[in-house]
Amino acid sequence: MLRGEFESAGELSPEELRTAYGETLADTVEAVGVDTVVERSGVDRDVVEAVAARDEPELTLEAAAAILSTDPERPDGETLKMDALDMLLMGMTTAVVDVDAVATGLDDEMDPKEIQQKVEGRYPITLAEYAAVHHFLESR
Repeated sequence: MLRGEFESAGELSPEELRTAYGETLADTVEAVGVDTVVERSGVDRDVVEAVAARDEPELTLEAAAAILSTDPERPDGETLKMDALDMLLMGMTTAVVDVDAVATGLDDEMDPKEIQQKVEGRYPITLAEYAAVHHFLESR
């Protein structure tokens, strides 16, 4: 999700990668505090508390980026989200794969059009979906 923080993404399963994202989010909530994260991110308190408890609630990339952006050492949420999506687009370019290949590589969990819309940021992508695409691209 963030450059340099998940360099072994291709060596982890998508589930392990999603858990690693969750750890980073939980560490952020722990460092900043639940109240501050809720106030600054706009993410529902129950969701933030679940993140803090390391329960891995279903989150969109946008919500995860909003949580991460509450850390004063990180950029704003929109920048984090767009950077994460750019990483996928660059990964597709580097791996020389198109959305059809990604869909096939994900056992057709998402259709090619859906993948394209999500990777381009035109449709929300969950962290689990992001982890699956990130893992696939890094493992190529």
